[in-house]
Amino acid sequence: MKRFVYCIATAALLLGSAAARAQTTTFTVGGTTVSVSPLASNLSVPWELVWGPDNFIWMTERNGRISRVNPDTGEVLPLLTVPDVAQTGESGLLGLALHPDFAASPYLYIVYNYREGNDLKEKLVRYTYAASTRTLSSPLVLLGNITANTTHSGSRLLILPDRTLLMTTGDAQLRPEAQNSSSLNGKILRLNLDGTVPSNNPTPGSLVYSLGHRNPQGLTRASNGKIYSSEHGETTDDEINLIEAGRNYGWPSVEGLCNLPAEQTFCAANNVRQPLRTWTPTIATAGLIHYDHPAIPEWRNSLLMVALKATRLVQMPLTSATDDIGTENTYLTTFGRLRAICVSPQGKIYVGTSNRDGRNSNPPATDDRILVLENRAYLPASTASASKAAKLSVWPNPAQGTVTLRLPSAPAAPVQATILDALGRVARTTYFASGQADLQLTLAGLTPGIYAIRALSGTSFYTQQLVVR
Repeated sequence: MKRFVYCIATAALLLGSAAARAQTTTFTVGGTTVSVSPLASNLSVPWELVWGPDNFIWMTERNGRISRVNPDTGEVLPLLTVPDVAQTGESGLLGLALHPDFAASPYLYIVYNYREGNDLKEKLVRYTYAASTRTLSSPLVLLGNITANTTHSGSRLLILPDRTLLMTTGDAQLRPEAQNSSSLNGKILRLNLDGTVPSNNPTPGSLVYSLGHRNPQGLTRASNGKIYSSEHGETTDDEINLIEAGRNYGWPSVEGLCNLPAEQTFCAANNVRQPLRTWTPTIATAGLIHYDHPAIPEWRNSLLMVALKATRLVQMPLTSATDDIGTENTYLTTFGRLRAICVSPQGKIYVGTSNRDGRNSNPPATDDRILVLENRAYLPASTASASKAAKLSVWPNPAQGTVTLRLPSAPAAPVQATILDALGRVARTTYFASGQADLQLTLAGLTPGIYAIRALSGTSFYTQQLVVR
């Protein structure tokens, strides 16, 4: 009977894989073939995608839900629906960031809109994550009472290596506030991770890092340390900006380049930093990352940006010696509105669609969803050597009751091990602690069958088959 069950499970796995392949499309970038396949579907306006230290994708949806998404199976694991999120128009749950020392400081930062009486506001809140129960608790408001609107609220979050947090805000349709240094609207703010003002901010005692922004909705840091943002224009001049401390980005006195007489006067008098790239008519710029991975070598040292109105992924090569952007290329033009983007340590790119955000009158039944872009022919040298010389050890195998897992060496940071059933579903997740190479795992609750165990330590990927009796 067990052999019969195994055959059914294996056949189901093959059918599932065939279905996934049937949905896969490809495009070429130079000599590289990039596969595009759906990872997760039936989502509600995924606003932010962040690759987490647990090697899961952490996601916000505009309706208030925070989830972890398994990048191997696409399983969406809800953590919390934030109770006071106000989803009206373009408002709702927006950006997310994870503390860079997540194992020791398991803090999640989110920014979202809420109501205070009849007024729409925006706030930055820190939650604490418990890995043992997979829950978020202890919300702490770090910054609140920011004027908001049903449009133009931003807001992306980015934690810098110096452990400060950048937060973008829109002008909330209050155009002059973008130039008001006492207002938090139309700005990029910089905070310590406890919400206090960094002592080396451009203006002492002020959270304002840069001003003159209309509605920046993309924010990333390149490997050379430079910070870039994407920003929505009005009817002209969507922008890519190089963000520098204390600089003015012009809005509403300047749209795009300083190329009109009145704009040139304003720019000269107000330390305005002109954009690196503009688009007229606007394309509705959204999520932005810096890509510099050998998996797709033609995209190394590029900005990758997703666009809403223009329904595309835009690749913009950076020039190493200057701040110039080279000739852009466009991809992913058949999936509708695109809002969120992140990249994994393996060079895979994850893109979230935004076809249920109210701007698409007839969204596809499969939307919203996460797409994965990958070069399936790419195999890192470290992964190849690890798979040959340092496989994950599992004993006894077959097992019943308990099983011991062993990594080739004790990890410097916690390592997640995932057990997948024959259909690719997550059956169990556990962790090797820092310095722990051996881990004993109970198999209680697992039905007899064939499973796969996967663990990722740094750039080394380990896998092993497990038979449960």
